[in-house]
Amino acid sequence: MVGVSLYDANLEELIESHDIVVECAGVSAVKEHGPAVIASDKDLLLTSVGALADPDARRALLAGPGKVHVTSGAIGGFDLWAALAESDAVDTVKIRTTKNAEALIQDWMNGNERAELENATEPFILFGGRPSDAIVKFPGNVNASIALAWATRGRGASDDELLKRSLERVSVELVASPNLADTRHDIEVSGSAGTFSLVSESGPNPVNPKTSAITALSAAHTLRHTI
Repeated sequence: MVGVSLYDANLEELIESHDIVVECAGVSAVKEHGPAVIASDKDLLLTSVGALADPDARRALLAGPGKVHVTSGAIGGFDLWAALAESDAVDTVKIRTTKNAEALIQDWMNGNERAELENATEPFILFGGRPSDAIVKFPGNVNASIALAWATRGRGASDDELLKRSLERVSVELVASPNLADTRHDIEVSGSAGTFSLVSESGPNPVNPKTSAITALSAAHTLRHTI
């Protein structure tokens, strides 16, 4: 059965009455409710891909019998990244995400950290490291880095093990830039087949400016090719 429900007080019945669930509720919601979707033998389309960085959530989401579908979101190039990774032609994977400085303010930040973002006059690197650490600090801002790790996971083992290794290979930089309207992603993947770069600049969703307009379009595309 394919249907659409925007809200239902009884989540268990909602999952049972559909064949695929499209998630657009955030990393914490995926961790809390995603495993139940998969365990019910329903497919789950993820937009908050960052949930896969958590080892426990990743194992539960990839355990089946339901299947996880990962949207390409704002970064694209999944076919290219997969072709390289599946041929063992990937050595380094880098992504630099540049976002509006004030949009990167988090609840855990102290007054000085918040003020640095509020009063920024020049772009600066706010975070540098691995996707698993980035998503803990910025759960709504670096999902693209985990999506890139998924796209470059390759083959030869379980998706759980492949993604675990891939997450260690991806390098993330999060740049805070004042008065920036669009979100920018700079990706570079290098290996034996060469060096490949992709740049995207995503405009905000007109209804919800906290997310990119391409997010919904990517989810719709994935859904069309899944059903």
